[in-house]
Amino acid sequence: MSEDSSVAPSPEETILAVEDLEKHFGGIVALDGVDLSVGSGITGLIGPNGAGKTTFFNCLTGFYTPEVGSITFQGADITGSRPAAVAKSGMVRTFQIPRELSEMTVLENLLLAPPDQSGERLSGAWLRGDAFVDDELSVRERALEMAEFFELDHLLDEPAGNLSGGQRKLLELARALLTDPEMVLLDEPLAGVNPTLEEKILDRIHDLEAQGYSFLFVEHDIEMIMNHCDRVIVLHRGEVLTTGTPEEVQTDDRVIEAYLGEVDV
Repeated sequence: MSEDSSVAPSPEETILAVEDLEKHFGGIVALDGVDLSVGSGITGLIGPNGAGKTTFFNCLTGFYTPEVGSITFQGADITGSRPAAVAKSGMVRTFQIPRELSEMTVLENLLLAPPDQSGERLSGAWLRGDAFVDDELSVRERALEMAEFFELDHLLDEPAGNLSGGQRKLLELARALLTDPEMVLLDEPLAGVNPTLEEKILDRIHDLEAQGYSFLFVEHDIEMIMNHCDRVIVLHRGEVLTTGTPEEVQTDDRVIEAYLGEVDV
């Protein structure tokens, strides 16, 4: 099902475009011809349990390969690309359950994130010339700045596995941003987070939006989505049910019916 073109970003404003995307698991159709486009700012992606939201994220970021359809990011076809290639193209994601390296410190986790470091290349690591040293210092400086931005700087020497759930979400978002993305896909970034850290995460996301980052945001807290997103896309049974402003979506009878029809919502 196609989205409502009246609320879609123009071709010039579109960063991510998905056409006729299908993903099957045996006889189960998880995504059934998804058509949508995402522009700048913060876009919310909602839908009842089983609507296909996480499957959609997995297809976008290369963890699943769709059977049908195309994914275009910043004008380039990334359909079926591997996760590392998708991230290198400028689209990164976070996960419902953070995937930090728990035995490493917060700082070590951050230092691993920036791409194309000299130490990743055998020649750079072996020769360790001035360029290598400059690169290492630059990466460290960026990591420390990101830690300060997310108020993790007092935890730099702490093993990442010792962080609270909310702190781990902040660390994961910090690591994602250190890859220099154009768009960040947030998969339930507030799940299990206490209200104080939830507010901190949302404040950081809005600060980053003001700096030019774009976000596609999956979250079960509908009120939060309506209060913090510029545009909302609703998935239902693997299809785009509707798109619009938060005001339009929350008064749409189809959306109300879709949620009320789910006994576990």
